[in-house]
Amino acid sequence: MELLQAREIVKHYAGHTALDHVTVTVPENSIYGLLGPNGAGKTTLIRIINRITAPDEGELLFEGRPMQGDDIAHIGYLPEERGLYKKMKVGEQALYLAQLKGLSRQEALKRLKYWFEKFEIISWWNKKVEELSKGMQQKVQFIVTVVHQPRLLIFDEPFTGFDPINTQMLKEEILRLRDEGSTIIFSTHDMGSVEELCDHITLIDRAHTLLEGPVDKIREQYASNEYELRFEGDVNLLTATLNTHFQILSHAKEGPNSIVRIRLSDGATPNEALRFLLDAGKILSFNKITPSMNEIFIRVVKEAAERETDQEKETA
Repeated sequence: MELLQAREIVKHYAGHTALDHVTVTVPENSIYGLLGPNGAGKTTLIRIINRITAPDEGELLFEGRPMQGDDIAHIGYLPEERGLYKKMKVGEQALYLAQLKGLSRQEALKRLKYWFEKFEIISWWNKKVEELSKGMQQKVQFIVTVVHQPRLLIFDEPFTGFDPINTQMLKEEILRLRDEGSTIIFSTHDMGSVEELCDHITLIDRAHTLLEGPVDKIREQYASNEYELRFEGDVNLLTATLNTHFQILSHAKEGPNSIVRIRLSDGATPNEALRFLLDAGKILSFNKITPSMNEIFIRVVKEAAERETDQEKETA
């Protein structure tokens, strides 16, 4: 079931189209990656979901019904640009923001103490925000985003300012929140984090949706018919014999073993290739090569830019 749907969203700003009939469907209890280059329209869509601004066309559905103002209470939003008050004490500010989200003072204190101890920042409770490092401030902002246990969490570049250890800690918390029932929209430029965290993605560029779907299916869709073979044997045996099942793209030695990258011929099956390869030596592994999300991102955005350039030339 979908928790959130943004259907055919259009948003214009003075001579500029930020979103052009963009549709996003976010399943419950999932981590949904919202991807795209700078200026693609991601932040505009996030602001529309948070009712900070309104779409010119299209509609938002929350739990299958038109989204209402009260639904904002069920959303936690961590923006890319942080918004803590520098002169306020950390604990005082966290308590104030938690109460703004509907928690009683007693319940807010209880939950904040749990998170501050978990993130090992309880000693900073009476410090001013300006005394904290960027990473510490980021921890505080993350806490006040999740403290009211919203149904939908929206994280816009959440790892900014974090070292690798704290980044990993935050990733583990995001996965735990999903496993405990939260639905998460995750906007980032880090494709490694997308592969590690996201169940589904939408890729937006120049106001349009270029790619959408489950991460594993997208990677499979963009996979070429290439495999990596590791075996004990002489790679020259492969090149010396004619075969119609595959083409050797590259090969290298790793100690006594050979590592070969091959592309299957049209119509050839992996089993046919393997029967031929068995004559060359002892096969240690034979794995299909699937592209990374970073490779897919670059390819899809580049192809879209080339299509737009071609269209502009035809128009001219």
